[in-house]
Amino acid sequence: MSVRPRVGLFVTCLVDLVRPQIGFAAVKLLVDAGCEVSVPASQTCCGQPAWNAGKDADAAAIARQVIDAFEGFDYVVVPSGSCGGMLRRHYPECLKNDPTYAARARAMAAKTFELMSFLVRVRGVTKVDAKFDGRVAYHDSCSSLREMGVRAEPRQLLASVAGLTITELGEPEICCGFGGLFSVKYPEISEQMADGKIADTLSTGADVLTGPDFGCLLHLAGRMKRQGIAVKVRHAAEILAGTSDGPALGEGTG
Repeated sequence: MSVRPRVGLFVTCLVDLVRPQIGFAAVKLLVDAGCEVSVPASQTCCGQPAWNAGKDADAAAIARQVIDAFEGFDYVVVPSGSCGGMLRRHYPECLKNDPTYAARARAMAAKTFELMSFLVRVRGVTKVDAKFDGRVAYHDSCSSLREMGVRAEPRQLLASVAGLTITELGEPEICCGFGGLFSVKYPEISEQMADGKIADTLSTGADVLTGPDFGCLLHLAGRMKRQGIAVKVRHAAEILAGTSDGPALGEGTG
């Protein structure tokens, strides 16, 4: 493996289509950590919506395309625990009976990491050169926490940001209600779960809510905006990269 590891950045659909600055922040963090970063143009969705909907054949077709695009890198890094969990945990299951891709899926899964865990566990990053004035509540997404086993790493990195104070939610392991297709199929339940997470956030006195999964953050930011709640929402990568001087999620560009 090269001294400067070749990292393939899996950007994710939501980041690409809604908040590309998260992708740029991820690139900056990886380059600062001594990586050579590429963003394969052929990447699309990770296939999680199809997999969750029981469309196994469609999910498998997407998984093959992703493997073809990324297996040549030393590592695959994802600024999302849910998409990372799909690549790492579910691709081997999805393709277990495919004689051409089963072993390739396992090999890629073994080198797939959520962004902040990669920085800490693989590259040995213990602090970042960033400044952020504010009191921040950190939301552990279900997939990042449970499927990828990421908890301490983002807190360690955020604690190194000058001016930032981390506050802990009272119930950090409770789902926010997004869950991909869950929020579409069961909107009333999803809204109630979001309201619980928002109430927990407000109880901390935080000015900003951050986390590792853009889907969760998009869900919560939208709910808070509709309720007129002033807490700002930013992806953790933006804060860690020092690129959070623009509008927060849902604020627009005006």
